[in-house]
Amino acid sequence: ILFNYAKSTFGIWIVVLGLLILLSTVISLAVSFYVYDLSGLYKLNWIADPANIEKFNIVNINAGFDETSILLNAKFSDSQLLVFDFYDPKKHTEPSIKRARKAYGLFPNTKSVSTTNLPAADNSADKIFVIFAAHEIRNKQERIEFFKEMKRVIRPTGEIFIMEHLRDLPNFLAYNVGFLHFYAKQSWLEIFGLSKLTLVSEQKITPFISIYTLTKYGASS
Repeated sequence: ILFNYAKSTFGIWIVVLGLLILLSTVISLAVSFYVYDLSGLYKLNWIADPANIEKFNIVNINAGFDETSILLNAKFSDSQLLVFDFYDPKKHTEPSIKRARKAYGLFPNTKSVSTTNLPAADNSADKIFVIFAAHEIRNKQERIEFFKEMKRVIRPTGEIFIMEHLRDLPNFLAYNVGFLHFYAKQSWLEIFGLSKLTLVSEQKITPFISIYTLTKYGASS
């Protein structure tokens, strides 16, 4: 009797565990659909439209998966767009990136770069975009050097846009333990400070995404 009871109880727990895993997967898929397909994220409405027809020098930096260069190229059609890819298979081992690289081609003239040596002149960029990519730099010192490189490249009047999921409650509820792949807000603030960059604003696009706008110390956007 005790054996049958234990067996029955174990079976119940297996079913419960399976249902919890299924629920977590459904929630993650629903949040991803909301964030990436329904929120208007990729309409780029969070970027202020150019006030004039001035040409900008724009840099878009990705970690091996680029869904935004074609959108930025359309929004800033009169500007020069440089696209940098810092993906390194030895450092960036996320399986989803490898799958994405196989499924999607690179934007034309994309340059493979090092996070600590961007091929752009000092004070040459008006806008730098790093969309869902900076967290792929897992080494803290490398992240600091990467942000220092962007500080070198951005003009005093320029802006750096960092878009990230955060290691916070909404993303935990959405992605469960997967939220550990992201960094907490305090971690990003520390990186910004150590890189001598000024946080101008934090914009929330849904509860799950933050966009940080940065400038050089003492500069205003």
